[in-house]
Amino acid sequence: MRCPKCGKDSDKVLETRISKDASSIRRRRLCLECSYRYTTYETIIPADIYVIKKDGRREEYKPDKLMAGIKQACWKRQISDDVIDQLVTKVTDRVSEKVNSQGEIKSHTIGELVMAELKELDEVAYVRFASVYRHFKDAEAFINEIHKLPSKNSDGDNVE
Repeated sequence: MRCPKCGKDSDKVLETRISKDASSIRRRRLCLECSYRYTTYETIIPADIYVIKKDGRREEYKPDKLMAGIKQACWKRQISDDVIDQLVTKVTDRVSEKVNSQGEIKSHTIGELVMAELKELDEVAYVRFASVYRHFKDAEAFINEIHKLPSKNSDGDNVE
């Protein structure tokens, strides 16, 4: 494993934890060159899944890329890394169920899966992700998306 700070590949694992659902492993590492501490995650990725991008390009499915987008949407929200890990695992499982016979899935389908999960988890994170994913053209499109969310009264109950 290469250190993200100095780029050297000599490190030591300080701690290993298996996720609650046993789908990933979290490792705390120490670079033996510069003493920088960092975390890595190991997950099972279903073999040979390719994402079909909007422009038609094929790209290998990368849960790390998905995690980065979700973390960006959840920035400064009260959402733990464990919850984000579980969300990525859940979406990855759904992706592997939805691939076609050639092992392909459209990026649009993945985006919709993520938005459905974020909508249930945190409305602010959902709107952030949707604003990037759907490329809102103007403020009105953004406001329309917010109006689609269920209203809540002061007790946190949905109001119809």
